[in-house]
Amino acid sequence: MAWVASLWLWQTLVWRGPRQRILHRTLDEGSKPVEMEIKLKNDKIMGDFWGGLAAMLVALPSAIAFGVTIYASIGPAYAGLGALAGILGATALGLVSPALGGTDRLITAPCAPAAAVLSAFAIELVQHGVAPASIVLMLTAVGLVSGLVQLMLGFMGIGSLIKYIPFPVVSGYLTGVGLIIIGSQIPKFLGVPSGTTWWRALIAPDLWVWQSMVIGGVTAAVMVLAPMVTRLVPAAILGLLAGVATYFGLAMSDESLLVIEGNKLIIGPLGGSASSMLAAITGRWAEIGDLRLRDIASLLGTAFTLAVLLSIDTLKTAVVLDALTRSRHDSNRELVAQGMGNVASACAGGMPGAGQMGATLVNLASGGQTRVSGVVEGVLALVAFLALGSFIAWIPVGALAGILMVVGVRMIDRHSLHLLESSWTLLDFTVIVVVVGVAVGYSLIAASGVGVALSMLLFIREQLSSTVIRRKVEGGSRFSKRVRLNQDMKILEQHGGQTIILELQGSLFFGTKDQLYSALEPELSKRKYIVLDMRRVQSVDVTAVHLLSQIRDSLVERNAMLIFTGLWMTLPNGRNIAEFFDQMELTRMTEQVKVFRELDDAVEWIEDQILGDSIAETAQLQALEFFELDLFKDHKEETLIDLEECVERRSVAKGEKVYSYGDPGNELYVIRKGAVRVTLPSNGESEGHHVLTYGRGDFFGGMAFLSEMTRLNDATALEDTELFVLGREQFEKIREEHKRLACHLVEAVAKVLAMRLRYADKELMALQDE
Repeated sequence: MAWVASLWLWQTLVWRGPRQRILHRTLDEGSKPVEMEIKLKNDKIMGDFWGGLAAMLVALPSAIAFGVTIYASIGPAYAGLGALAGILGATALGLVSPALGGTDRLITAPCAPAAAVLSAFAIELVQHGVAPASIVLMLTAVGLVSGLVQLMLGFMGIGSLIKYIPFPVVSGYLTGVGLIIIGSQIPKFLGVPSGTTWWRALIAPDLWVWQSMVIGGVTAAVMVLAPMVTRLVPAAILGLLAGVATYFGLAMSDESLLVIEGNKLIIGPLGGSASSMLAAITGRWAEIGDLRLRDIASLLGTAFTLAVLLSIDTLKTAVVLDALTRSRHDSNRELVAQGMGNVASACAGGMPGAGQMGATLVNLASGGQTRVSGVVEGVLALVAFLALGSFIAWIPVGALAGILMVVGVRMIDRHSLHLLESSWTLLDFTVIVVVVGVAVGYSLIAASGVGVALSMLLFIREQLSSTVIRRKVEGGSRFSKRVRLNQDMKILEQHGGQTIILELQGSLFFGTKDQLYSALEPELSKRKYIVLDMRRVQSVDVTAVHLLSQIRDSLVERNAMLIFTGLWMTLPNGRNIAEFFDQMELTRMTEQVKVFRELDDAVEWIEDQILGDSIAETAQLQALEFFELDLFKDHKEETLIDLEECVERRSVAKGEKVYSYGDPGNELYVIRKGAVRVTLPSNGESEGHHVLTYGRGDFFGGMAFLSEMTRLNDATALEDTELFVLGREQFEKIREEHKRLACHLVEAVAKVLAMRLRYADKELMALQDE
């Protein structure tokens, strides 16, 4: 009656007291996050209390069922001890983990992965003839060591890495755990003698106990159908009450079911008092010295597997909770808290657990707002045990089996079947099947190793399926930002076949070595300049460096050049490519290897080599006179004299601004000697974004001059520069006195601008074709 009264109190106060509005918006099932908006009129304290109470009503029956599943594997006499371990685990985890954790509203309690791993471990020990008392101690030791492993993972910062385990591996884990739970509950559901395997139970109907099957069937049916009728009370509670009611209904026609001693259909007496709890805890640790070193070594693999599974289960729940509440959890702090909770649970004689999805969502929907709600759940679990111990003894084992079979079915990832619909995802589905097969057919420990190995294979497959060549462009289709004269551009177009530019991306490692070599091999015999742009490379290993060294040696034999750009960046792994290449002597052994910071710098250097016109040589030339400029050729000498009188000769020192962003565009500049760099202001670059570079004989500033607009960039002298400057007022004077000359001047400027635009269009088309 106390249990029913608790349900009535929870329903009355939670749902008729502090009212709240819960908005659910479910998108595509299983593929998009669920958004839940909760507006509470009560304060945080009351919300945490009601949330903790609701979560306890969900978590406690499952904890009892999980505990019975584990300890009943030792023998029927240990079912009551299993129920006690589940309750103690719910209490210890609820008190410790939320108090130290990094996730609000998260409910930590005994869970399905722990039940699957530990029941399989217990069955294995029974088959090896280990004494039941020793098995109990080893189960406790597994929980303790797994908690210590979680502490280590948290302190080492591994919590942020666990989330990178591929989905197919996690899906296989969860499906395997679900199938193991179902398999372990089939004998209990059918009521066959303890120790009978699930497949032997299925083929031996003469061993079936119809009362257990009826109780389990009713429990499972109510648990599945209850949410269609009401969500005021958790479905697991309604299913459990239906199972208990069915049991006592059957007892009306069979009085032997009302006898608690030796009754295999129920849990049996727990000794639900504070003194019995203390005796269970102290008695457990009084015998811990009986464990041998060999026993401890044999459980390390199980403990590590359990720690990883519990960590994944917790962090998965935390990620879902973040999506629902638009919050952010601390993975490493949460792992430390989970580890402390599992250590405390083991010390108290309870079973280990993790952040539970179902109980957490009930806590959220019932008003829980902070970590206090998790502590409330732990306190109320202890109160329920002390107050309702005699009731728990009458819970049918078949009812718990029905609950766990529903939980197991829900853990199976049925959505993964969609992976069969595409040839691209067949390998992912194969990974799921392999992990499930190893987990069910052999052990979860082996499945964890297979999962790690398959994770590596999935990563390598993903790298191999992506190309490391982002773009391949010939020199005749890719020019530098140095503005060249028309005749120079024609020369560069004719000799463009000497150069090939490869923009690399992704990871250069042993798996993509052949792909890189296949792209470079056809170019080695016919190119003089091979440029490798490394800006988008994410990682480089020694194998890739060795391949590049072989390519360098091959080019050296032909007196060709290997040119690298974009090396001065730090990779995600913290390695600097330039330092790595220098350490491996790739870029410092020969003059045939050049390194430039930017791709444009490399292209400009190659153009200078083709034209035989380096900057150093240009600096020695005399300043151009007016009649030598291409812009003003084909005009009469007297006309040029009149025009020269209208222009200003201006000297600009190296590093000095010719004009700045926002200046009036009332001047046209012609370079007699030197070079000018045009840049756009940029927050990320102190010198601005490089747009173009103009050299001897070029003009610049024509767009703003013709449109009479303000400057949209900066122009800076790269060296001491001599200029002809034509102002707007002087141009207006020329237009009045020499209309034909002014018209020709505008036409000449327009033609040069059109030519530059033509080459820019050609370069863009080459980039789009790749």
